[in-house]
Parts: sequence; C-alpha cells; structure tokens
Amino acid sequence: MPRRQSSLLLALLVIVALFLLYRAYGSPLIGSKPGAATPTAIGTGTEPKWGVQTKTSGCVAHGGLADSACTPGALLASGTKDAICRSGYASSVRNVPTSEKDQVYVEYGISHHTPGEYEVDHLVSLELGGSNDIANLWPEAASPKPGFHEKDKVENYLHDQVCANAISLREAQIEIATNWLAVYNRMPNK
Repeated sequence: MPRRQSSLLLALLVIVALFLLYRAYGSPLIGSKPGAATPTAIGTGTEPKWGVQTKTSGCVAHGGLADSACTPGALLASGTKDAICRSGYASSVRNVPTSEKDQVYVEYGISHHTPGEYEVDHLVSLELGGSNDIANLWPEAASPKPGFHEKDKVENYLHDQVCANAISLREAQIEIATNWLAVYNRMPNK
C-alpha cells in the first residue's frame, strides 16, 4: 500500500476512534456533554469508596455533581431495601446538625449564600439508604437547572424503582452517587 494511502487510512482510524470515544464519554479533548458519564471518578457508574473523603477543603461541584473526593457518598448499614421501603423510614434517620451543614459549606468554600440558593443535600438520599455522614453531604445549588429540586425527583424515582424491584438498591445507590444527572436525563415524565 502506498505511503499516502497508509496515512489516510491511519487518519480515518483515528477519526473513527475519536468519534466512538465522544459517543461513549463526551469529547475527550474539550470537556464532556452535559449529564454524560465521563471516564473520571465522577459519573463512571463504578462503586464509590463509600464514606472515604480524600479531600476536606477546596471542594468544587462539577456541572451539578458533587466533588467525589469530598463527597463520595456514605451509606447506613440499617438502610436495607426492606427498611427504606417502609413508610417514614427517611424521617426516622434524618439527623444533620447545623454545625455539620456549616462544615459542608466551609469544605466547598461557600462563605455566604442566600436562602434557597443552596441545600445541604444527601448525595445518596436517606430514602436510598444514605447516611447523615459529612462524606454524604454537599451544598447543592438550586440553579442552574437541573438543581436540587430536580435531584429530589431523581431520589423519588429511584426509590420507587427499588421498591418495585425494577432495580437493586445497590444499583440505585451507585447511580445517584456517581451521576444523578444521567438518571434525570433518562427519566420519563421529568
């Protein structure tokens, strides 16, 4: 094969490979598509290191997702499928003192905010077996949308899916901890 044809074939293969990477993960060169899974720790769908914070300052939310080094998610041992599907479970385990909420804002470098601008949110919601541990809390913004109001819909949707045996509790926990936006984007009747 002449050298020029080999070069063209190689260029075509590179273009095809980049296209396939873009389709799977978003552009590897210029960022990612909003809400798309990326090959980094955020949004991989791989199980987080539950409860293990590798950073407690300089935390930054990324496009509506928590900083996974600061907020990897944490689970309650008592948050089994049978427990979470009982009416009133989430309110029976909710306990986040103001001092812990204040520490979350400090970790994310938010020194002041207006009412309704943020919500200290459980990454893995209580209704999915999430913990009140600081490793499961982050200051989620209301806007831009989707924000914390839309994440509440994801939490309810995944809870319903788990309790209807459509998905496992562990799958729901991983999905909400790694990329709740992907769940939101595929939900019917948002």
